[in-house]
Amino acid sequence: MPNLQLSQLRAEIEANVRRSLREDIGSGDITAQLIPESRLASATVITREHAVICGTAWVDEVFRQLDARVAVHWQVQDGQRAVPNQALFHLEGPARALLSGERSALNFLQTLSAVATRCQHYAELVQGTAVKLLDTRKTLPGLRLAQKYAVTQGGCHNHRIGLFDAFLIKENHIAACGGIAAAVAAARTIAPGKPVEVEVESLDELEQALAAGADIVMLDELSLDDMRRAVTINAGRAKLEASGGVNESTLRSIAETGVDYISIGTLTKDVKAVDLSMRLSL
Repeated sequence: MPNLQLSQLRAEIEANVRRSLREDIGSGDITAQLIPESRLASATVITREHAVICGTAWVDEVFRQLDARVAVHWQVQDGQRAVPNQALFHLEGPARALLSGERSALNFLQTLSAVATRCQHYAELVQGTAVKLLDTRKTLPGLRLAQKYAVTQGGCHNHRIGLFDAFLIKENHIAACGGIAAAVAAARTIAPGKPVEVEVESLDELEQALAAGADIVMLDELSLDDMRRAVTINAGRAKLEASGGVNESTLRSIAETGVDYISIGTLTKDVKAVDLSMRLSL
């Protein structure tokens, strides 16, 4: 499945920001009203730790929606590494708008940069292998596309976006359909042309999925030896995806089995926000 591109996200970014500002500012920023409306200011945002930056378009949109007079001057781009105390961007404009937008802007930037940073770390762990690391649907509600874009900025790849763009036939689907072959056949009828992936828990189920014509087979918590055997059995007929039991200590050995993909929920689920700070000058 293709990676998300920023050009596909314009409407999503606008909606993300609109919801964020409504949530944070509500009927008005009463604290910002302490400052005269005509007061101009400048500000600099820095990172306090190493990070891969992501979220510049969301920051731009925050200040565009608040006050078009705010100028945002970026010192970095999405996907670029930053070091502690490095300036990421400068702001110039009405002081009220700079202060009212600070939290929403930094929330987007710290969260998406955290995802990109985690992804780059994991991508480096499998450098030199042919495997692609995939995200999952374990994302923050309302920020799925944003987080999946951040995944790409860290050097990893997107799995399906949601339940609508590809089949992922799991144990309960198989049971309800009466078997792997029946489930795959039904999928081809329901949405011809959509990718069909089947999750298997044994080499016997792998054989069934391949015989049924699955495009991708997810190897759910198979041993390393079984993954290697699966690669041999598959012989290029389908793409193989490893899932379950993936962490920093197991990632490289899984990649070296020869599977095509490894899906990792922690790329988006367990990230820690990057520590950012804004310094205002009146």
